[in-house]
Amino acid sequence: MVRRVSFLVVIGCLVNACAAAAATYTVNGDVVGEVTHYTVKPKETLYSIARHLDLGIVEVLAANPDIDPWTPEVGTKLDLPTAHILPDAPHEGIVINLSELRLFYFPDAQTVMTFPVGVGREGWQTPVGSTTVVKKRKDPAWIPPDSIRKENPKLPAIILPGPNNPLGQYALNLGWDGYRIHGTNRPAGVGKRSSHGCIRLYPEDIKLLFNEVKVGTPVKVIDVPFKLGWQNDVLFLEVSPTQERSDKIADYQVPPPLSIHGVHTAIRKAVGNARADVDWYAVDNAISDQDGIPIVVAKRNSK
Repeated sequence: MVRRVSFLVVIGCLVNACAAAAATYTVNGDVVGEVTHYTVKPKETLYSIARHLDLGIVEVLAANPDIDPWTPEVGTKLDLPTAHILPDAPHEGIVINLSELRLFYFPDAQTVMTFPVGVGREGWQTPVGSTTVVKKRKDPAWIPPDSIRKENPKLPAIILPGPNNPLGQYALNLGWDGYRIHGTNRPAGVGKRSSHGCIRLYPEDIKLLFNEVKVGTPVKVIDVPFKLGWQNDVLFLEVSPTQERSDKIADYQVPPPLSIHGVHTAIRKAVGNARADVDWYAVDNAISDQDGIPIVVAKRNSK
């Protein structure tokens, strides 16, 4: 059975010459996008590659665990996690998966846009649950709450719009008091646990999302380290690092293997009574690797 998704595409543009826009897909099954490869060019870092290809740094590091993030060797071929199994949630509004460090926006049931995000760090975890977008603000001012002021008493009473504003140029206020989806003046924090609980996007991504989203849009936040999805008669498994494991990866550490419970049971349930050949060896490798890349784990037997 094929270890990786079978459709591999090589990106041919220089990342310094062409920044990728948000990935937008037509929904046709449970899997969107294609796994891609990229060859490192001179003077590039994994951070610059992630930013220009609209990926988060942890997902790039997880897919390429042996690559130096700051001085990757020129000519190195990177695996890019640009295929995604859609979350097991209603295809409406915004769905954010904390483990995956990724936001999915469904303008309708047949279309999805997806963006890497930064989420709440240890001690400031982003909550899970359902809410809505209650307000849209362009060039927002930021009033640091008491909880953050205790951490940094030198903060001013208000930070006006500008390059020092941590909200960036756009903010979507959520129904949860104090929580927002917003831009950032620290784009290196996108794609890892880096905030005080809010959801951060690259400046170019929040602008796109801000213009798409309406007040009242539903928002669902989940924390799911593995996903399953069918594409025709093929079952895919995608295992991402847990939030805690992501912290280790962001610190350029090699985290120890971490068992994720329920994967085997979920696969048996997904297969059900259908005649399907499951590659349990591939399943166990995906659980061990936790690289965020969907792999084929079962195929329906038509005979």
